[in-house]
Amino acid sequence: MDEAELMPGDVDLDVTHSAINYKDGLAITGERPVVRRFPMIPGVDLAGRVTRSTHPDFKPGDRVVATGCGVGESHFGGFAEKARLNGDWLTHLPDGLTAARAMTAGTAGLTAMFCLLALERHGLTPADGTAIVTGAAGGVGSFAVALLARSGWRVAAVTGRESEADYLRQLGASEILARDAFTTPGKLLQEQRFAAGVDMVGGVTLANLLAQTRCDGAIAACGNVGGMDLPTSVAPFILRGVSLLGVESVRPRIALRREAWGRLAADLDPALIDAMRETVPFDQALEKAKTIVRGAIRGRTVIEMPAAADS
Repeated sequence: MDEAELMPGDVDLDVTHSAINYKDGLAITGERPVVRRFPMIPGVDLAGRVTRSTHPDFKPGDRVVATGCGVGESHFGGFAEKARLNGDWLTHLPDGLTAARAMTAGTAGLTAMFCLLALERHGLTPADGTAIVTGAAGGVGSFAVALLARSGWRVAAVTGRESEADYLRQLGASEILARDAFTTPGKLLQEQRFAAGVDMVGGVTLANLLAQTRCDGAIAACGNVGGMDLPTSVAPFILRGVSLLGVESVRPRIALRREAWGRLAADLDPALIDAMRETVPFDQALEKAKTIVRGAIRGRTVIEMPAAADS
């Protein structure tokens, strides 16, 4: 492909970094129909330098990031050296973040921050009790553990990989819980254990989390790797006042994105971000993306483009 084949947009950029997300793995393997048109360049996250702009907020040379907004699904994404995007989907690279660190966060970190903001706006604080994170060794889960711990929460991290316990404690987890304890259907109301939670799994796991959430607590749900069904009842909601907070990360909502990026830059230790990242060259992107649907990726995998050498 060449630049003439890029899709419409008012900002052109040289892509310096992208990242591998679960959606990218689904798109490449065809496990689920996330791609809305063909051909498609995957990559729901990208960072780069503006080379041309007719958008009032951006000029050549600006460092920018983009996540979601249909990129890599209905609009050509970040697994390329060039991109042409709608400027309303872009955010200036926050002070304190390199492009590589921004892509280490990417959709995963942004989604985790959206979850934390949702819990905070619900009125929950670390004084209320323990926060639980499912899929804790994955991309969103890793950032959720780190962000909650940084905000003062005692974090219980759920994982199916015992070998990741030390990694999760390094991120700030106080307690490691086995995934199997949440995958078997249980009672609609169970022992009250958690004040808050971030769930990437859905299905039976989410039902069990709701059943174990304390009165007036809340679970922020942002994933469905365990299924789209939710086999629960109204009991947690009407007998304990539990709230289920839906979190999505696709719509532009630029004010919220700017707030979330600012918090990510301010709240996270750069060394901690680096500890979550594996960096691979562009020619390994497709094979690496296939591994994410098998749950075989720890933290985040960042793709470094040839243009990064000129950064």
